[in-house]
Amino acid sequence: MFQRLARAGTVLALFVVLIGAWVRLTDAGLGCPDWPGCYGQLFLTDNAAEQARLAAAFPDRPLDVDKAWREMLHRYLATILGFICLLLVIVAWLNRGDPKQPKRMPFLLLGVVIFQGLLGMWTVTLLLKPIVVMGHLLGGMTTLGLLSWLSRWRRRPVNAIATSATLGLVALIVLVLQIALGGWTSANYAALACPDFPTCQTRWWPPLMDFQEGFVMWRGLGIDYEGGVLDNPARVAIHFTHRLGAILAVLVIGVLGFRLLQQLSTKLDGMLILVALATQLILGASIVLFGVPLAVAVGHNGVAALLLLTVLNANQRINQS
Repeated sequence: MFQRLARAGTVLALFVVLIGAWVRLTDAGLGCPDWPGCYGQLFLTDNAAEQARLAAAFPDRPLDVDKAWREMLHRYLATILGFICLLLVIVAWLNRGDPKQPKRMPFLLLGVVIFQGLLGMWTVTLLLKPIVVMGHLLGGMTTLGLLSWLSRWRRRPVNAIATSATLGLVALIVLVLQIALGGWTSANYAALACPDFPTCQTRWWPPLMDFQEGFVMWRGLGIDYEGGVLDNPARVAIHFTHRLGAILAVLVIGVLGFRLLQQLSTKLDGMLILVALATQLILGASIVLFGVPLAVAVGHNGVAALLLLTVLNANQRINQS
C-alpha cells in the first residue's frame, strides 16, 4: 500500500508541477489575490452580480475568472497531494516494525509539503517575489523527487555499476542548480532577454549584462513583481547565466547517461537520461526561437521534472548496486 500511494503521489506531483508552470506562464499566479480562498471564496460562481461584488471587494486586483480558476485548480490538486503525503506518514508509522519500511523520509516529505504550502501562500501575499516563486518551484521538484525515491520504480538487482556514486550525486546537484536558475529566469520574466539563439543579443558574450542587479535575492516588501521589475541588462545576465548552466548540465549529466548506457543492466537508465536531456535542450532553444509558446514552455518545465526523475532513479540504482 505504501508503494502504491507513493507512486500515485509521484504521478500527481508531476501533474501539479505542470499545472503550476501553466499557471505561472499564463500570468495567473495572482489570479487569486488572497489565500487560502480565492476572492474570499472556495468556488467562483458564474453569477455576474456576485462576480461584481467580489471584484469590488478587491479593487486593487480586477477579477479574471479564468485566471482565478487556474490558480484554484492548482491549489486543489496540491491539497490532494498533501493528503497523500499525510497518508504515507500514517502508513509508515503503522508499518514501523517492518525493517524494509522507510521511516524517516515520509516525515521529511510531509515537512517539505507543509513548507511548500507556506511558499504557495507567500507567492500570493508577497506578490510573486522571485525568491519565493523560485523556492516554490524547487519545493515542488523536491516533493516530486522524494515521492519518486519512495516509489522505488526499478528495484530489480543489477550487476556492479562502474559509474561512481560521486558522478551521480554531482549530476543531481548540477541539475537542481539549473532548475533553480530556470525558476529564477521565469520569476524575473527573463525568458526572452536573449531573443536569439545560439547567440545572445547577437553576441556570444553580450556586452551589457548586470549580474549584480540580476541576482539580488531580496528587495524588500510591498513590491508587485508581476511582469518583472528589472532593467534589460539584469534580465540578460539572468538568461545568459541559465544558458551557461545548461552547458555545464549537458556535460555532467551527459557523461552520467553515457556511462550508464555502456552497461547492460543500466542501459535503459542511461537512455532515458539522454533522451530527456536532448528533449530539454530542444525545448529550451524552441522557447527562444518561437517566442515562448505556452505548450513548449510548459513542456520545458515538465521535461525538467522528468529529467530530475531519471537522474534520481540512476542515483538510487547506483546506491543499491
